Amino acid sequence: MAYSAEIRNKAKRILEKRHDSAVMLADERASEIRMEIPEINEIQAGLSQVGLEISKLFFYKENTDEKIAELRAKSHALIDERSRLLKAHGYDENAMKPQFVCEACEDRGYINGRMCSCHRQLLKDIMRKEVSRLAPLDRCTFDNFSLDYYSEQPMENAIIPKKRAEKIFDTCRKYAQNFSLHSKNLLFFGGAGLGKTHLSLAVMNVVINKGFDVCYGTSQNICDDLQSEQFGRVDDLTYTKAQVMGCDLLVLDDLGTEIDNQYSIATLYNIINTRILSGKPTIISTNYSMIDLEKKYDKRITSRLTGEYIPFYFIGNDIRNIK
Repeated sequence: MAYSAEIRNKAKRILEKRHDSAVMLADERASEIRMEIPEINEIQAGLSQVGLEISKLFFYKENTDEKIAELRAKSHALIDERSRLLKAHGYDENAMKPQFVCEACEDRGYINGRMCSCHRQLLKDIMRKEVSRLAPLDRCTFDNFSLDYYSEQPMENAIIPKKRAEKIFDTCRKYAQNFSLHSKNLLFFGGAGLGKTHLSLAVMNVVINKGFDVCYGTSQNICDDLQSEQFGRVDDLTYTKAQVMGCDLLVLDDLGTEIDNQYSIATLYNIINTRILSGKPTIISTNYSMIDLEKKYDKRITSRLTGEYIPFYFIGNDIRNIK
């Protein structure tokens, strides 16, 4: 589970801004308080002196415990006096201290070399925001996926759309709950408006909450950006080769909508093959049938889709039209 350098750097900048802002505001408040309550200056000077004397004592090996105890008692007395003065003038006793978003790590992101929970949550929030720029992530969850739009009437092949949808839904939810770097690849077939994208994003929602690095995009947009990157046109790219190949979970939506040329086919093959070889899970959705895909692509692609992906066939009527 390794976030991209871009996500990590964004989190780092946010944490630095939080920390620096808290310290700066605390310094401004402290200056105002010292002007209003001159006695605070003497107390602060006394605390600094006590800290200096305690530091000096650590260089001595004998008779230091009693002296340190005395100095600490003096420090506590000064702090108590400062608190009394602050309260007497209508301030909180911690008014001169920085008010960090996370007091545990003081907005540094780490505690004794270990990543703080606030840092982990920030990475998830940034990841969610990045995906939400490209897809309706918040509107596509397992909780708001309705099976009521699928018919209970058997089709000509005797398959009941609702029962099929229930099975796919349960499988996807278990897949998301148990997701790991060793999860299988999924391939969603079916016409437009049958819930393929919704369930893909529902899986992604859960995977993001687990702290994994994800990437979502349509086949056309990803192919366009990776081809632009290959030819050196790197301005305003949404997707990069490193991101698409390296993320923990890739959702490649609308396979078959990319421009039909050799560059796109080569790009798709590279994405699919590279992620299979590196063992990174991918979810692909398409409105094409497997027969149509075999007509559109060469066997290098279709053989990998049939051999390395678990297929799910969505059936029924376009939910968007029903709504």
